[in-house]
Amino acid sequence: MKDLGSDIIEQLGWYVYRLIDPRNGETFYVGKGKGNRILQHLKGNIDNCEDKSDLKRVRIREIQHAGLEVGLIIHRHNLHDEATAYAVEAAVIDAYPGLNNRVGGHYSDIFGCRHLREIIAAYKRPEIVVDEPTLLISIGRSFDSAEKDDVYHAVRGVWKISEQKAKKYALVLAHIQGIVAGAFRPTRWLPATQQNFSWLKGDIVGRIGFEGIEAEPEVREKYINKRVPQAFRQKGAANPIRYIDLEH
Repeated sequence: MKDLGSDIIEQLGWYVYRLIDPRNGETFYVGKGKGNRILQHLKGNIDNCEDKSDLKRVRIREIQHAGLEVGLIIHRHNLHDEATAYAVEAAVIDAYPGLNNRVGGHYSDIFGCRHLREIIAAYKRPEIVVDEPTLLISIGRSFDSAEKDDVYHAVRGVWKISEQKAKKYALVLAHIQGIVAGAFRPTRWLPATQQNFSWLKGDIVGRIGFEGIEAEPEVREKYINKRVPQAFRQKGAANPIRYIDLEH
């Protein structure tokens, strides 16, 4: 199948879909889109995919090499608009742990799946007040898969940000679903290579991470275990990084 056709596309509108591995029935990717978006993952020269970190493309290649077809499931269609599609996509992503999606669902670091008591406790915490240019990084997914079970290794990287821009921020705050879990001072930023980050399965062009130290005790006390204000968690919600630039 190369094209859904204009009649089908019109009926589908905005939709949320899942890609399924026919070898074990696992859903390995969730996405949203319209038109032929669901088919675009299967196109292109994936045999020559050099980005080994793109687990979705690697898995599609393995399925095709086995002589099988990726399962294409439309989870919900004819959605009212893109904002609705984002919300449905985020909910489906939460329902399928272990996906090959590179980022969480839209607003997942704010409204993601949690126990009710966790949500109540989180909203009762005092908000942070930032007084210096800061990188605020959501580490929910990277913390779960970090090489070492600590905040520092989860927040180190690797992130899609230029080194020139990253160096403008002397403080990095790591948060998990809106609660600050760590505060660090980067000492240097490094390319996303296996040599610099041992857990990577391959070098990733265009991404970097940092080496650093814990922030001063008074800074840690000021931020850790406090809540990130809503204003810092809305813009660019699919991106794990927020840039807090203070106005002068």
